[in-house]
Amino acid sequence: MLHNRVRELRARHGFSQSELGTRVGVTRQTIGFIEKGEFSPSITLSLRLAKQLKLPVDELFWLEGEDTNE
Repeated sequence: MLHNRVRELRARHGFSQSELGTRVGVTRQTIGFIEKGEFSPSITLSLRLAKQLKLPVDELFWLEGEDTNE
């Protein structure tokens, strides 16, 4: 399963789901599904999210069981 820090970082940057979605070219619902782990974004969308949230992709998303501090 793919885990992420999108909700945490979106809130830290003061973005609503709608605002972040607009910035990366998807709907508010897509951001919500990503935050809940119900949707795995494409590489392109992952890179766009990482850029907006100012974090490398591998610190924004990780697979279950992987150490995020490597």
